[in-house]
Amino acid sequence: MNMKPRAAHLFGERLPFLNAIFVDEETKMLYCFVDKETKNFRGEIHMPKFRLPTLNTEQTMDKHALIFGLVSVFLCGVGFTIIMPVVPFLVQPYTSNPGEQAIVVTLLTSVYAVCVFFAAPVLGVLSDKYGRRPLLLVCLLGSAIGYLVFGIGGALWVLFAGRIIEGITGGSISTIFAYFADIIPPEQRTKYFGWVSAVVGVGTVIGPTLGGLLAKFGNSVPLYFGAIITLLNVGYGALYMPESLDRNNRLKEITLARLNPVIQLADVLSMKNLKRLLVSAFLLWIPNGSLQAVFSQFTMDTFNWKPALIGLMFSIMGLQDIISQGFIMPKLLLKLHDQQIAILGMASEIIGYSLIALSALFSFYPSFIVGMFIFGFGDSVFGPSFNGMLSKSVDPSEQGRIQGASQSIQALARMIGPIIGGQLYVSLGHAAPACMGMILIAAAMAVLYKGTQVNV
Repeated sequence: MNMKPRAAHLFGERLPFLNAIFVDEETKMLYCFVDKETKNFRGEIHMPKFRLPTLNTEQTMDKHALIFGLVSVFLCGVGFTIIMPVVPFLVQPYTSNPGEQAIVVTLLTSVYAVCVFFAAPVLGVLSDKYGRRPLLLVCLLGSAIGYLVFGIGGALWVLFAGRIIEGITGGSISTIFAYFADIIPPEQRTKYFGWVSAVVGVGTVIGPTLGGLLAKFGNSVPLYFGAIITLLNVGYGALYMPESLDRNNRLKEITLARLNPVIQLADVLSMKNLKRLLVSAFLLWIPNGSLQAVFSQFTMDTFNWKPALIGLMFSIMGLQDIISQGFIMPKLLLKLHDQQIAILGMASEIIGYSLIALSALFSFYPSFIVGMFIFGFGDSVFGPSFNGMLSKSVDPSEQGRIQGASQSIQALARMIGPIIGGQLYVSLGHAAPACMGMILIAAAMAVLYKGTQVNV
């Protein structure tokens, strides 16, 4: 046998009397030699031999957990984007002019964001305490109910009720990212978060196009379909989803302060290694939320596009994710660290916004399409690098809390962004929200460039 020594302290307090452990390189088994009388190492001849399984000192991933997580984000991508092309058309019967219609569409986005802002920190803390599985299933179920209510409609207040229900249980994304942080070793998280982004991209490629096609059978049909696939995901999770958060890593107790989103945000922002990262992301998410809210209305008013074409344009974002994560991101990870990749993504978004603004000024849709491709690239590389830096900043028992706080900040930005963007769109013209994006993301780059220290 080819024997190599292994430190006895790997066994910790359970077997403190061991002071000689050897590894058989051929069988990968551990051999422990113990003197029964003195419990000291005196030579192999006088000692009985015990064979124990090899200890794995590196974190390993549960393949079933990884598959479920990727399936979940795929279905989330499909379920969320499948409704995007039809929202303005669902609102149209309850408004009297395009300006009022744009305001209502952006308010629906903001109401959802308000609910996520208050709910996400609570859901994140609860997932740290009780595990990711039950919270994620509840969130997905809430999304399905929200889709159904929104699809039924009948009055503006019903549409708002659907968005509120979905927003209150809108912690699924933060819980999924905490779930991945549980099962992925820290040094591999940025790579796997890139996979997550690519899988979401596949979902967002399929979702809008499918939504636009289903809208031919009625504007509410995409909502019902989104509810169905989300319920299927709930069923799959109930049957096969393993719990990712070990009981030893769970939060011991929940205080009222941890359930207060304002206190949570203040606490998180007080962390030096997180403050610049989250502030820069907040500045980026404001115009992104504005773009998402006015996108359909923008293409209707500027280019006179219909739901199927709007859905196809939404799919460009998802297609960009697939291309970026499959071919570009792996090469970037070899040459750049997370912060540099994030800044590259921000610069790309500024270029994308400038082309979108030009398309509005000249009613030139090719500029809009190119701008969306470049914006999509920037968004696709910023997301994984941001989540990689964020997840490496805290220990396992805090992943849900930090991801919840991050989603809460994102929700706050997406609450403010649509309101500001909608007002700018109506009062200053169709190019104004994109111009806002150029300014705020330039500021975000300056904040992040000054230095983000991440605990690895």
